[in-house]
Amino acid sequence: MDLFTSEKNNTPIKLALPDANITYYSSFFSPEESSEYFQILLNEIEWQEDDIKVFGKTYKQPRLTALYGMNNASYRYSGITMFPKPFNSILKEIKTKIEEITEIKFTTVLLNFYRDGSDSNGWHSDDEKELGENPVIVSISLGAERTFRLRHKKDKTQKKNLILQHGSLLIMKGETQHHWQHCIPKSKKDIKPRINLTFRVIK
Repeated sequence: MDLFTSEKNNTPIKLALPDANITYYSSFFSPEESSEYFQILLNEIEWQEDDIKVFGKTYKQPRLTALYGMNNASYRYSGITMFPKPFNSILKEIKTKIEEITEIKFTTVLLNFYRDGSDSNGWHSDDEKELGENPVIVSISLGAERTFRLRHKKDKTQKKNLILQHGSLLIMKGETQHHWQHCIPKSKKDIKPRINLTFRVIK
């Protein structure tokens, strides 16, 4: 896939937010590269739909997920414990490319498949103990654009909406997860599918 020559934009945009260290690359992968990644992941990833409990009631999680890892470390969030499958060749390829720019060796990727606008991800921080004190979360977006919302945990006036584009890369690090929450809200618009890969280090 390194043969793609379409224009990429590897110029980072640093979000001017207090208590946060967030960088956004709008076109980390070219459109052709991004579309091919999307189709391969859509067909080759072993997607699953877990049950979640909200106020004592059980619901289907409003998106499909998958966990892949370089080790056997499980990952627990929102009452769900996931056990990783081995990285396939395409995930290794993507992982190598983001490690070149972040200079971090990631062990794990949590994938989310948003089938349409009714699929979502509620307000949360990636602050599980398995991720360490100041986790680095690298998020890749493939497919339809979705709104990524951020809000400060204490200062309610501090919030930000960001449109995550096809082939974009978002890096959250430092104390971001201590002070901020993020979500992908539902939408009534006719939105095509989106795949999100969130790379992280689980020891």
